[in-house]
Amino acid sequence: MSKEIQNKAIHQRKYKITVLFLLLVLAMSIFLFSILSTVSSERKIPSHNTILHDRSFRGAIISKDNYTLSNSQKTYQAVIRGASIKPKKRKLFIKLFSIYSGIPKEDVLNKFKNKKGEMLQGNIILSRIIPSSTAMQLKSLAYKLRKMKVFQSIKTRSGIAVVYGLDIIENGESRRFPLKDVMSPILGYVGKKSDGNYIRPQGKKGLERNYETHITSKKDGFFKGKRDVLGAIIHDKNSMKQNRVDGLDLHLNIPLSFQRRVEMMIDTMKKTLIADEILIGVMESDTGKVLSLASSERYNPAHIKQKDIPALNPKFSEYPHEAGSVIKPLTLAIAFDKTKVKPNTWFSTYNGEMNIGEKHKITDDEKFESLDTTGIIVHSSNIGISQVSWRLTGKQFREGLIKFGLAKPSGLDLSRDLPGRLKPLHLLKHKLHRANSSYGYGMLATFSQLFKAYSAFNNDGVAVTPRIVNYLADKKGNHYTLDPKVGNLKAISKKSANQIHDILVEVVQKGTGVKAQYPGLEIGGKTGTAHIAKKGRYVREYHSSFYGFANDKKGNKYTIGVLVVRAKAKYKYFASESAVPIFRNLVQILVEEKYLKPDPKKAKKAEQNEMIYDDTPQADIVKESTEEDSITQEEIDQTIETKKVKKSQSVKSLFNLEEKTKEPVKSKSKEVPKVRIEIQESLEPYEPEIEPEYQEPMMEENQPVPVLKKSKSQPQQNIPMGDMEEDLF
Repeated sequence: MSKEIQNKAIHQRKYKITVLFLLLVLAMSIFLFSILSTVSSERKIPSHNTILHDRSFRGAIISKDNYTLSNSQKTYQAVIRGASIKPKKRKLFIKLFSIYSGIPKEDVLNKFKNKKGEMLQGNIILSRIIPSSTAMQLKSLAYKLRKMKVFQSIKTRSGIAVVYGLDIIENGESRRFPLKDVMSPILGYVGKKSDGNYIRPQGKKGLERNYETHITSKKDGFFKGKRDVLGAIIHDKNSMKQNRVDGLDLHLNIPLSFQRRVEMMIDTMKKTLIADEILIGVMESDTGKVLSLASSERYNPAHIKQKDIPALNPKFSEYPHEAGSVIKPLTLAIAFDKTKVKPNTWFSTYNGEMNIGEKHKITDDEKFESLDTTGIIVHSSNIGISQVSWRLTGKQFREGLIKFGLAKPSGLDLSRDLPGRLKPLHLLKHKLHRANSSYGYGMLATFSQLFKAYSAFNNDGVAVTPRIVNYLADKKGNHYTLDPKVGNLKAISKKSANQIHDILVEVVQKGTGVKAQYPGLEIGGKTGTAHIAKKGRYVREYHSSFYGFANDKKGNKYTIGVLVVRAKAKYKYFASESAVPIFRNLVQILVEEKYLKPDPKKAKKAEQNEMIYDDTPQADIVKESTEEDSITQEEIDQTIETKKVKKSQSVKSLFNLEEKTKEPVKSKSKEVPKVRIEIQESLEPYEPEIEPEYQEPMMEENQPVPVLKKSKSQPQQNIPMGDMEEDLF
């Protein structure tokens, strides 16, 4: 019995020892696992190393006279935890934050409330678009609020009491346009793109879009190393630094001082003419460097409103239209080049009316029995230029226009460059269609295409590509050039170009361009007044244009283009009463800004001659009609009141330009819009087919990047607008 009890006791001890051993093993396993997990897991203790990020910037856009037109700045967001503000001091916080940030108190208070009007206790983003200067002030405010004990501690989930303050966090980069609407829509505007939690600008139109690949930020920088007890990085041999690489800056050929004067002039002329829009361009005839490219329809790229939407697309290269009589010199130039006619070749003009078959006829406003080729352009004869085009084959005529740059992109360095349209070859083989196109109907051309084409008449037959950007530059001062997508074109021979050049000078001396005359300068050009088609019919609305050149004896040569869209003041839709005076105003500015130097012997005549801005109120508006207006010679010879602007002394003064009224000057002539081929059974304008071989190039993600060419560095100093902004506006 005692033996059984003894055995039982032994088994119990074994069992207890086994259980105890297993418990010890389990405890040891837990202990080892805990040590292993602590060693392998990331410990939440302050790191001995720290890193400072240096975000790269998008390149700036800078004018010829070194004013910053567009640049980037960092943006910050202000974050506060609702529960961390003492209830009794919430009003104080809101008031101070409103003062420092410039955000109205009501807007700040609304950030603290939910839809039900209850106070939020979690994280609240008070603003996402705080500029650098305001961010510095708010950081100072955050420190002062801690000193004033505005914040209270709150417990986290782990039970630790933490005091949360006002946090100012860098969250992105914004685009800055310090001069507001100046030089828009050329500059374009930007949208937003995400780079992780960082927001960067992305070009959408204009130069911002066209040069996106080159001006966008390249590589962020950083500084990494061990930190001291205060969190500052220790600079030693173990620290690492990578410099940021910013986008390239765009340096334009356009001087701000000149551009601003041109914009102010066309703003005044737009009111005078009651026009929808005025486009104007000036470039060096031999280099293509654009001195000004201005539109009366502008907007502030930093604050685009609903009414600005129609102005977002720059019409210079995105507005194909029927150009009218400005095509006539191109037609004649092709005929000269093909030796089909000469300057003294005569054509019968049938007293202003020529029948083609039984149903069609071509008419002129000025009635002549006959005209030579010079007279055809000077008097803008539809009948004469039609017969000139008939000396050419359809193929010669079409290929000749393409040589001038029509029906393909002009190469202007904006985001979109439409090719326009020409009638297909099988139609141009017919005399009727060839005649119609010879004076600018049944075809579409953009302002930039005609601007480029007319440079050939002032540059020995070479049509130069207009260039807005002069060069690109990095922060080290290296300069880079970029070849245009479409190069210069040898449109016609030097001899033919000079012949047309002389004829265009005669247009200004004797024809519809007399108001463009400027004593002491060589001025030439051609007017065009073309009907606008709506819903397949021509209406009583017009495109009025004048393309030409202005030269002095010092070798300065400029090609100038003017397009007026829908001038509604009475009789001001004639190009001679709208586009030509604008051209003359521009020449005056070129002289005052020392780009042109008139012959001193003849220049004195200009001082007592004409205007600059015609801003007389216009009460009479031309009403749309399907019938021809009855226009008397007395009405055509009406006078216009003119004004002259003082020469500006600085860029600041351009935003406060004063004007002096001068005596009215009597008009010398007025141009009547040329009548197209009349088709009795239908007034529908011809809709030309799309030119398949010249489709607009699309901006693809994987499109090859144009190659930058490094040029000699020239140190440049950009003039910051800074304190000047308030004075300018």
